[in-house]
Amino acid sequence: MISPAFLSVVLLACLSAAQAQSLPVSVPLTAPSSAVTVKPSLMALSIEQDRWTDWAGTTAKNGFFFNTLDNLKQRTGVAPPLRIGADSEDRTNYNAEVDYCENVFPAFSLTTPYPEANNNIVGDKYYHIASHLPSGTRIIWGVNFGGNNITAAFLAAKSLKKAFQSSAMKDAGVTLDFIEIGNEGDLFRFNGDRNASTFTIDEYTKEWTTFATNVSAAANMDSTGIKFMGGAFSSSDHATFAPQGLFSNGILNSAPGKLITSISQHHYSGSFCQGNGGLLQDLMTKATIRSNISEFAVDVVATRAQGLDYILGETNSYACHGAPGVSNTAGAALWSLDYMLFSTQIGVSQVYFHQGVGYKYSMIQPAMLTRSIIDGSNLTTPLAPHLQPAYYAALIATEAIGTSGSTKAVELTIDDPRVAGYAFFEHGTLKRAVLINSEAFLTTTTTPRTSKVINLSFSGSGSKPKTMTIKRLAIEHADDDHGLTWGGQTFETKDARPSGAISVQTVEVSAGLTISATEVVLLSFQ
Repeated sequence: MISPAFLSVVLLACLSAAQAQSLPVSVPLTAPSSAVTVKPSLMALSIEQDRWTDWAGTTAKNGFFFNTLDNLKQRTGVAPPLRIGADSEDRTNYNAEVDYCENVFPAFSLTTPYPEANNNIVGDKYYHIASHLPSGTRIIWGVNFGGNNITAAFLAAKSLKKAFQSSAMKDAGVTLDFIEIGNEGDLFRFNGDRNASTFTIDEYTKEWTTFATNVSAAANMDSTGIKFMGGAFSSSDHATFAPQGLFSNGILNSAPGKLITSISQHHYSGSFCQGNGGLLQDLMTKATIRSNISEFAVDVVATRAQGLDYILGETNSYACHGAPGVSNTAGAALWSLDYMLFSTQIGVSQVYFHQGVGYKYSMIQPAMLTRSIIDGSNLTTPLAPHLQPAYYAALIATEAIGTSGSTKAVELTIDDPRVAGYAFFEHGTLKRAVLINSEAFLTTTTTPRTSKVINLSFSGSGSKPKTMTIKRLAIEHADDDHGLTWGGQTFETKDARPSGAISVQTVEVSAGLTISATEVVLLSFQ
């Protein structure tokens, strides 16, 4: 007869083995031909235009927001690019009598506690405050196309030119790289901005060319070096409202079209516009991320065939500001990181995560909040500016890319539906790797936290590293909305600067490592 004690020992051993599964991971020593160049500016932010003054600051810079950008600049040597536009860009008009901006907002709702402005009237200082940004910041700025008022776009472009040619802006080292004409013009057919039956891609191209001709003249784009960002559509059918549709309708042949050097695509992994939420594990899942991004591969090929760059110019988890308990959680940090890094593998050069004051999916809340971002209820104590979990994805990505300016990356082939990995090379030589375990360990999980034992091997020619440092993104639960640490440090501080001593492990590569469910590790090889 088998004793109960013996059965308990066997059961515990089986449980331990199930919880810590061995997983082989092969890493190339030199950059394979499939490795892609990763820009130091991969990680970028799209800012909702209506509350731009809350982000930049008016008479003085917003120190909290400045620090969040500077943290990232320290890791790559390059300030993260900004796109200032989105839904409210087509509701923005210029008035020289306005100091900074005057907004009219609709009533908030349970689904949208912080709605975009219905009307956004701006003056010259609205554009000038971009000088508060870190030196080296490069900007895409959106002008109103949806309102179908050429004068509004013309006046905004003139004010932009004045701001970015000012001595203050030049001293700050902030540059206007692109003007974007209209946000998600493909949706004009459905939101009342244009006639649904007649506004085809052909009509869009004609109207865009007319607007762009006037905007380019107002901004003196032929001599200032400012370019146009093309596209900025909400989705792609790969034929009409898509890069292919723009090209086939001759947009690049027009005088302003020749100033298009990049195509922007917008994309969200789901929608919360009707209040229907999503599951956090679904968002984080490796296969879902890859299917979401891979659909644009054909557009990237078509765009690069024209000699143009391709970016995700507005993106995030769930459209309409994010889903509660999903977009604002630690699990969204893992999604953001894998989503951003996988995008590079199909040829996306920059990923602009959309941000807004009070938005659930924002990495950064730059201003004091008086209502809950979850349901719009009044807060007993207002929330000071703070970071949300997804910001840690930005820290990790920029740290993995580094400061060399020559980084290449390749996705590692890992036979596991939850574990993803990327290797990073400088001047062709392996330097770092990122591993992501996207299995969601939730506050409601009743079973023990699982982990994987990663056994590293190396392929190709070159000297095999003997030691490595391991830096971990520590997360208690995937559905936590705070309390993360990166390498032992928290960035959830009053000034967004790190607090605490850096904590890393230095181990023999042959010893391997363990990665828990809902964890990220950065490996640096010596």
